[in-house]
Amino acid sequence: MTALEAARPALHTPRLKLRFPRPSDAPEIAWYANDIDVARMTTGIPHPYGLEQARSFLERVEAMNPDEEALFAIEAPGEGVIGLIGFHNNDEDACEIGYWLGRPYWNRGLMTEAVCGAVAWAARTWGRRYIVSGHFADNDASGRVLIKAHFLYTGEVRWRFSLARGEAAPTRMMVWLA
Repeated sequence: MTALEAARPALHTPRLKLRFPRPSDAPEIAWYANDIDVARMTTGIPHPYGLEQARSFLERVEAMNPDEEALFAIEAPGEGVIGLIGFHNNDEDACEIGYWLGRPYWNRGLMTEAVCGAVAWAARTWGRRYIVSGHFADNDASGRVLIKAHFLYTGEVRWRFSLARGEAAPTRMMVWLA
């Protein structure tokens, strides 16, 4: 395995492949991320979201430090890229997971499968003993994903800014413990 392959692993779950995003993924990312109901449940996706923004985002991903950050395109066989999932160090220097999934793929258990696979990878590869996440209080579906992936509520609510909303929203914080 080359150093680049080790830094850009591909993970397989029963129904998905999680892999490093490629420039050719930009149209699919732009298509799904431009949905206001997807974008407003994230902190970092503005609305509207176009092809040039997706291309620029993917260029920034190329510069990520693979020892501290990881991003995976969520690919469904025969469907292409249907969302993104990734890890970064937050303001408290804790490993935080974030994700989004295109609307046609909601309510199928796919994001739970992706989160479980990604968390197992982070524990195995990076030796992470805890991972944090949060979901906007009005996004019960994301809360259910995290609960099914064995995250626990911390009792903390933070106000986090959402580019698509144009304002901060209460965010329920959760933690996964190995």
